Amino acid sequence: MIVREALREAEQRLAAAGIETPRVDAEWIVAHVLGTTRSGVYAHLDDEVELDGLVDRRAGREPLAYVLGEWGFRRLTLKTDKRALVPRPETEIVVERALALLGAVESPRVLDIGVGSGAIALALKDERPDARVVGVDVSHDALALARENAAALQLDVELRAGDETAAAEGWDLVVSNPPYVESLIGLQPELRHEPHVALLGEGFHERIAETAQTRALVLEVGDDQARDVERALRDAGYTDVAITLDLAGVERVVEGRRA
Repeated sequence: MIVREALREAEQRLAAAGIETPRVDAEWIVAHVLGTTRSGVYAHLDDEVELDGLVDRRAGREPLAYVLGEWGFRRLTLKTDKRALVPRPETEIVVERALALLGAVESPRVLDIGVGSGAIALALKDERPDARVVGVDVSHDALALARENAAALQLDVELRAGDETAAAEGWDLVVSNPPYVESLIGLQPELRHEPHVALLGEGFHERIAETAQTRALVLEVGDDQARDVERALRDAGYTDVAITLDLAGVERVVEGRRA
């Protein structure tokens, strides 16, 4: 099948499957197979292409990042698969706030709790090469994926098994995108494919805030959770507590400092 026909057929199938952006997703899949960019696809409209079941996977509501096997996060391209959550644009704001809080701190000690694919930890190391960055996770599968990404990107991040108790070791900054989804009911079908241990949970923000021995704390939160987490940080003795909106205008990141 030639590219122009593959694009048309893929778009129709993805639209029928309820994908919100069927043309964009079709372009991404074809670009991946051709080894080009989305815009570069249109220079190959009459070339032959074989999509090897990738459209079937996306039509089954597998996340596009898993279908492609990689995803962009800030300046990095990360390997992505079902061992860890898909890196999301809103999480890039977590990195942005972490970098701002680190400011002029020399050789900062940074802990990422629930490191997953390594997105936050590796982005911080990439943009603050002087930092000593440690990532912990309870999932050995996620740690394996994070190690693969660290090796591919040649970024020196310490990755080890652990949970929020690691925050008590003493840090300049603790950052986390912990599980905060109460139920998958009514949410996007793609979430069924992601590791539930990294999605489902409650109370993690409060436990991290209470446990952490750190100069600064940055937490990603779910919809309508920011105000409760803000109060939890204040109750735990944090100052300069602030909420940052994501690109959709949702209160997404809560941060605070300690003396």
